[in-house]
Amino acid sequence: MADEVYTTTETPQAVPSHTTVIHETRSGGSGTGIVLAVVLLIAVIGGLYLFSQNSASEAAKNNAVASAAKDVGKAATNIGDAAKDAVNTDK
Repeated sequence: MADEVYTTTETPQAVPSHTTVIHETRSGGSGTGIVLAVVLLIAVIGGLYLFSQNSASEAAKNNAVASAAKDVGKAATNIGDAAKDAVNTDK
C-alpha cells in the first residue's frame, strides 16, 4: 500500500501597504497669553492704586502731626507771654 502524505503551508498575513499618521496641531494657543497679560496689567494697576492711597494717607498723617506741633508751639508761646506779664505786673 502506498502512503499518502499531505503537506499544508500557511501563507502569512498580508502587511498593510500604507500607514496613516495623524498629526494634530494647536491653533489659537495665544489666547492664554492674552488672558495672562490682561490679568498682569490689572494687578499692576491695582498695586499702583493701593500704593498711591497709602502715600496720600501718609501725607495726611504728616500734615496732621505738623499742624499739632504748630498748635503746641503757639500754646507754649502764649504761656511764656502770660508768665512774663505776671512777673512784670508785680513790679
